[in-house]
Amino acid sequence: MTQKLAFLFPGQGSQTVGMGRELAQHHLIAAETFSEADDALGFPLSTLIFEGPAEELRLTENTQPALLTVSVAVARVLAQAGIEPALAAGHSLGEWSAHVVAGTLSFADALRAVKARGRAMQAAVPAGVGAMAAILQLDADQVAEACREAAAEAGLVQAANLNSPSQTVISGSAAAVEKAIANAKARGARRAVLLPVSAPFHCALMQPAQEEVARVLASIALSDPRIPVAANVTGSLVTTAEAARDALTRQVTGAVRWVECVNALIDAGATTFVETGSGKVLTGLMKQIDPAQKALNVEDPASLESALAALK
Repeated sequence: MTQKLAFLFPGQGSQTVGMGRELAQHHLIAAETFSEADDALGFPLSTLIFEGPAEELRLTENTQPALLTVSVAVARVLAQAGIEPALAAGHSLGEWSAHVVAGTLSFADALRAVKARGRAMQAAVPAGVGAMAAILQLDADQVAEACREAAAEAGLVQAANLNSPSQTVISGSAAAVEKAIANAKARGARRAVLLPVSAPFHCALMQPAQEEVARVLASIALSDPRIPVAANVTGSLVTTAEAARDALTRQVTGAVRWVECVNALIDAGATTFVETGSGKVLTGLMKQIDPAQKALNVEDPASLESALAALK
């Protein structure tokens, strides 16, 4: 049986200072990718990625192009080794990485777009007004109910990331998130923890950012993706430029339906999953979604070597 590869691209939260540096030292194509990013953005993003400072890398408008660059660098190194995906998905920002690798939009256009996306997401809600929290060991329907009750009393709160059967992230106004946490605990959630984020992503409070992303995307040429890409906002596969544009726009206020995205790839015949970029967050979620699936990650020369051995 021939294996069918699906690449998974990480989102915000997976960034670390120094990510991609070793890969760039060992692979010219990776080094060239970082140089390309610096040129596209007109500032030394690669220096910030490799050397920090961490608090500057954590700024959303820097984090997003940084993670995109590392993911694209890893994908290009894999392509050089003859490893290419038949399917792809990305978590939040990672959906942009997936579309670059799928050829839907150019790397340079994506970099400038996600920098604008990050800036707009940061500006949409004043610091401290919004919050996000992870609810653990409570099913998504009960989390949704906890949010509905909280919203009736305390303001906007909704499910933002449906990460696994036992992990849902909620997002909204700070008071409503606190209330939803209490409701979730009352329903038996094992843990509910506030996340160290700078804004309440993937909820209706991000509407101004969504409008900016729509404006930016309208100015960029998109092509039909070479491979199907799972859309966060629907959990189904996208195969046209227009569907990709719509998915990337609506994703800003919509929930990341990660469980559905992974299941769509499995239904489309994916036999092996490769987390392409910084960290192992998505590999970890895969163990919760479907532990029978074969999942690898590639972020540096050591993980590249072990993945190539497993894939050959």
